[in-house]
Amino acid sequence: QLVESGGGLVQPGGSLRLSCAASGSIFRINDMGWYRQIPGKERELVARITPSGVIKYSDSVNDRFTVSRHNFEKKVWLQMDSLKVEDTAVYYCYADIVTEWGRPSDAYWGQGTQVTVSS
Repeated sequence: QLVESGGGLVQPGGSLRLSCAASGSIFRINDMGWYRQIPGKERELVARITPSGVIKYSDSVNDRFTVSRHNFEKKVWLQMDSLKVEDTAVYYCYADIVTEWGRPSDAYWGQGTQVTVSS
């Protein structure tokens, strides 16, 4: 399972740091990252990172957000700086996990954490 923490209320221009830890039966974790969803809209990619550190950001957060991970600790973080009102959303941790050798991977999601940017 994936457990997130770190959401909350922040003023425009402020910063927040989201954390996510994976636990349970895990053989290997492939990509990890973060998605977000606004009510009435589809869930969208924010940032994704491979085990070797290759990163993909959404154009809307590039240069403001930083994703990082610790492979051994099975954790991923999202540092969000220069936050804007339009960053308000529920943020979901994501991991592509292989639970046993020889099995295909499955997508796992965190419970979601609310990030609200407002003055």
